Amino acid sequence: MHKVFAQASINVPQPPTFRISDLGQLISAVVGTIMIIAALLAFLYLILGGIKWITSGGDKAGMEEARNKITHAIVGLIVVGAAWAIMTLVQNFLGVQIIGGSIDLPRPY
Repeated sequence: MHKVFAQASINVPQPPTFRISDLGQLISAVVGTIMIIAALLAFLYLILGGIKWITSGGDKAGMEEARNKITHAIVGLIVVGAAWAIMTLVQNFLGVQIIGGSIDLPRPY
């Protein structure tokens, strides 16, 4: 018979420039970043729809396309807002922090 010895734990050193010490912090940062990007993209889409509406010049097809763009952007903003509200409720009821963790984002300076 051969005896097998298992190692208790494996220690992986953390890189010195990596400031996230917890997986929950990483997930919180990613979710928050995705929410911000989604809201900005929906708002940009709304602005592009408005510009399309103004520049359509009364063309029926152009106005229809612009109206659809604006409608989709508003629905996107509502979905992002609802996702934020649901995550805030989960935070409050379960006592976990999903959005707004204390993480340092990289800065250009």
